[in-house]
Amino acid sequence: MRAIVLGAAAGGAFPQWNSNAPGCRRARSGDPAAKPRTQASLAISGDGGEHWFLINASPDLRAQIEATPVLHPRHGLRSSPIAGVVLTGADVDAIAGLLTMRERHVFALYAAERVQAVIDANPIFGVLSPDCVRRRTLPLGERIALCGADGEPAGLAVESFAVPGKVPLYLEGAGFDPAATALETGDTIGLEIAEPATGARLFYIPGCARMTPALADRLRGAPLVLFDGTLWTDDEMIRGGLGPKTGRRMGHMSVSGDGGTIAAFRDLGVRRKILIHINNSNPILIEDSPEHAAVRDAGWEVSFDGMELAL
Repeated sequence: MRAIVLGAAAGGAFPQWNSNAPGCRRARSGDPAAKPRTQASLAISGDGGEHWFLINASPDLRAQIEATPVLHPRHGLRSSPIAGVVLTGADVDAIAGLLTMRERHVFALYAAERVQAVIDANPIFGVLSPDCVRRRTLPLGERIALCGADGEPAGLAVESFAVPGKVPLYLEGAGFDPAATALETGDTIGLEIAEPATGARLFYIPGCARMTPALADRLRGAPLVLFDGTLWTDDEMIRGGLGPKTGRRMGHMSVSGDGGTIAAFRDLGVRRKILIHINNSNPILIEDSPEHAAVRDAGWEVSFDGMELAL
């Protein structure tokens, strides 16, 4: 199994287009210790690179495809090795790239029932013509083969599972209860992706509001986990003058602290741990920062665009 990080950043990317914060200024200036990153997405193949599946379709998808030669057209006037897209939620930074794929390319679109319902209810996604895009529901807790639009297995299997999270911001509406930011309703899911022929597997969880006993049991001893690295501290956005919400209110657990990601994974025995979906305010993006050093010392890696993972 082969995977490529197409984008490592959270919504807004790094640098964010309207941010003049110190980290974004460093990235924009070409500082080698502050590498730019696009919005989080993964490409994965289980048949030697013949077919690829995208895990989320970020708003930066077109640029990500152009930066990744294995995703370029190979045959005839129009083609693509992208056989399908698997969604972990309906947030803008996970689905906006689907509109880039409206050019009558045939592929399969996998998502949990609640996420498929959100897409079905939004008429703009009608540009994904049903005769080209086969919409398939991901059954929670059940392993299924990933197939292209032709229904033929492509060497990968996926099991989806609910993780604590919330509905997308644009669906909150008036009177939204902030207590509903860590519910396991299927609005936010994690994925275990496996290559049955070799036994290789990885977990992809770009959004998670808290670690639960069930999730800890699922991840214990895993060979590779890509996990939510959105914020370093829960009040990071507030302290930085960047917004009024905590990480918990946005549906993300922080990397540091007693209830953070580093602490939650300390005794799980995960062999390789990679942070992804990293907000532009998070100092771990700055390679000469003490926070970046702390992450590395704790046995974690910070993902970057183009990072290749072979299992």
